[in-house]
Order: sequence, then C-alpha cells, then structure tokens
Amino acid sequence: MNPKLENFAGKTCHELMAQALEAKLNGQRGLDFSLCSIINAKSGNCSEDCRFCVQSAHYHTDAPVYGLKERDEILRAASQAKENQASHFSLVTSGRGLGAKDLKRAAEAITAIREQIGIKVCASFGILGLQDFKMLKEAGLSRYHHNLETSREFFPNIVSTHSFQERIATIDAAHEAGLEVCAGGIFGLGETEDDRISMALALRDCGADSVPINILIPLPGTPLAHQPPLSAIDALRGIAIYRILMPNIPIRLAAGRETALKDFLGSAFMAGADGMMIGGYLTEHGRMPKDDLNFAAEMRQMWQEMIPASA
Repeated sequence: MNPKLENFAGKTCHELMAQALEAKLNGQRGLDFSLCSIINAKSGNCSEDCRFCVQSAHYHTDAPVYGLKERDEILRAASQAKENQASHFSLVTSGRGLGAKDLKRAAEAITAIREQIGIKVCASFGILGLQDFKMLKEAGLSRYHHNLETSREFFPNIVSTHSFQERIATIDAAHEAGLEVCAGGIFGLGETEDDRISMALALRDCGADSVPINILIPLPGTPLAHQPPLSAIDALRGIAIYRILMPNIPIRLAAGRETALKDFLGSAFMAGADGMMIGGYLTEHGRMPKDDLNFAAEMRQMWQEMIPASA
C-alpha cells in the first residue's frame, strides 16, 4: 500500500474529522463558505459511457435531450444564480466535447453574462484543446470545470470511451490558457477509500483550484442504478481526508449531498467542506434555495464564533 494511504487506514471517522477541522480552522477557511450554481445548457445524447450518467446515449433513461439553450434562457438562469448569492455560475453541456459552432455560441453567452449579470462564469464543455480554452478565456470565462470522477486505477471500471489521461490533459490545457480549474469527482461508485485518496492526490498534483465532491445518486437506466448507497460515515471520512490532503483548496459539496448526508450536512462542514452548489444539479433537483441560504448563513455565523476562539 502507498505509505500516504496507510496514514488514514487505522483512524476512526471521529479522528479524521477532528484532524480536518483543525486543518480548516488553521487555514481560517470557515469564513470562505461559498455557493455556486449551474445550468444544464445542453442535455442528453452523449457519446460517452460514464456508468453513473443518465445523459449517456448508451443507456435507456428518462433524461431530457435538447441542444444548446438560447442565450436569453442562460442569462435568466445566471441572474437567478446571482439572486441566490452564488459567486460562480457554470454552463454545463453533455457530450465528449462541445463542437465549434456551439462553442462560439457558448462564448457569446459567457460574454453576455459577464457584461449584463456580473457574476463569475465557469463552464464544463467536455474535452477541449488549448485554443478552445484561450477563446473561452477571452470571452470572459473564469474557471473550467472538468472532474476526474474517480481514481486513475478505478477509472476503467467507470468509463471506457475516453481515458483518465485525457481528463488530466484537458485540465492541463485549461491551466495553460490561464483559467482556474474546478475538478473533483464522485464518491460511492464502488471504489475503495484508497481510490478516493488516490483521486485526491491526483487532484492536488494537477493543481485543482476548487474541488467539488459529488456522492452517487443511483439513477434508473444506468449501470450503477443498483449500486448500494454510500453511508454518511464513509462520505464524512472522504470529505475529512480531502481537507487533510488539500488544506488550502476550496472543497464544495454537490450532487448527492442531500440523499447521502441527510441530517449530517452540518457535520460535512465540520469535516472540512467549505462550499456547496445551490439551485439543483444537471438532471436532479436539490434543496430549495431558501433552505440552503438559511443553512449557509448559520454556518458562517458559527465559523465567526469558532475561529476567533481558536486563535
């Protein structure tokens, strides 16, 4: 076993959370609690075979199928994200990579969002190249989102239509173009804790600027539809380990946090998370924004009380 992995094997969830909380307080990350929001800007009919995804054309699901949304609809969603106090708004499209025509339209929408709404814009358009990223940055893109999904070792069990290295290369190209990169993955795909740690080390090595953690929602029609749900304890262990391994990188909770953590959502922030997605996900609804905003306000107040006390 990798020596870096042995450090966590014998520790309880409580011990890991205590260590993660110390790392979080030492970095005063509590006051950085942030919100982000996304729009499913192009849905379904994806050529890739990611085994967790209802948008893959390889599986029979009820996921919506439509082309790139019109600019006005995207602008309305960006405005709603800003109203929900999100600091970043992301356009997400299905497919291996966005084609040249749609990429140009998306770039125009990004410019319009920056000029008319005034919110930082992220994008997740699949596997792109350096020149594509340069164009998107010039249009006003702040950050590119491209998950590793899981560890290099476990990746072939989840995706066969592209490689883990292609994902790394995409992240490298986005960084080379001067963009920040939001990259994370999914817990609960059937991977081991060692796989989660391996993914964390890969995210750290590739210089991820923000790390979203999703927890699998087993969806009908996908090969992982009957995957046993991840326990709250395993989810909290994973979050804590990510904070310990990446003490200075924002960690945000995304899809699956409601179903996996339930009443333990607050504990996830004690375990090291410091942000979350608000307003729903690609094909699944999240909590009502007002509930998340109330929760965020309470968390900020708690950290304001804790951080001075820890000095």
